Amino acid sequence: MLKHCTFFLLLLTSFAANSQAIIPLYTSSIPGAKSSSVIEKIETTADGKVQVTGVTVPTLTMYLPEKEKANGAAIIICPGGGYGFLAMSLEGYSSAQEFQKMGIAAFVLKYRLPNDNIMENKETGPLQDAQQAIKLIRSQAKKWNIDTAKVGVIGFSAGGHLASTLGTHFDRPVVPNLSSVSLRPNFMMLLYPVISFDQTIAHLGSRTKLIGNSPTAAMINTYSNETQVTPQTPPTFIVHASNDGWVKVDNSLIFYQALLKNKVPVEMHLYTKGGHGFGLNNNSTKDLWIDRCHNWLLASGFIK
Repeated sequence: MLKHCTFFLLLLTSFAANSQAIIPLYTSSIPGAKSSSVIEKIETTADGKVQVTGVTVPTLTMYLPEKEKANGAAIIICPGGGYGFLAMSLEGYSSAQEFQKMGIAAFVLKYRLPNDNIMENKETGPLQDAQQAIKLIRSQAKKWNIDTAKVGVIGFSAGGHLASTLGTHFDRPVVPNLSSVSLRPNFMMLLYPVISFDQTIAHLGSRTKLIGNSPTAAMINTYSNETQVTPQTPPTFIVHASNDGWVKVDNSLIFYQALLKNKVPVEMHLYTKGGHGFGLNNNSTKDLWIDRCHNWLLASGFIK
């Protein structure tokens, strides 16, 4: 059972260890935001995992590598949680520290969850935050020693849906972009991702949260990201467990096939076991997907 974490500042400091700063995503008004009584809550599970709900002020927690280790790459991390909460420690801070060790600047995105009470259009709210994150990182690239041609995104579960939406909807801005900063990630990494909203394979909880109980066929198609792949979709790295009981492995398979069809470079690792939501460590195998990821980044030329 979740219990409210009254000492959240201590936990936040602990799980965000080695982070450089927590910075607001927007310096002015938040697009599409509505005034509401919703209050952000930080909770902890019995095993110490931090989860966040009710986000109204999105932020980036920044993990910059040591200067001598920095390779110029950056990654936006989108934690999962079915679009109902954010698994900040399991899928955010822990993975950020691993990327930081690789010399990659990592940014954990605390994005707004779809909610009619806090945003005018809940289906675009999370994407607004993801697009703003990549725009902000590229606009501050020189300050943070980042190569604008090496900015990627990683997403877990429903965060994988957000990441793949960023990677397939980049030519449809939902945030102001007067400077015409590229909103396209240079690469994507998807961990047990929600991809399709097709009734047969969708994680219906995520679908309902984002586009409602009775979405139109057009809405389902728009946010079924396997239908949005083009030859311009970024190179992609995918990890899934075949026995995932929450998000069917078919989501990764159908996205992989769409990428192949469009001749987009893709690498996929499927584990026999592991279930859903294993974060960094799939305890069913001695293989570490983060090592495979590191190898892929090297082979793809995103890091040296």
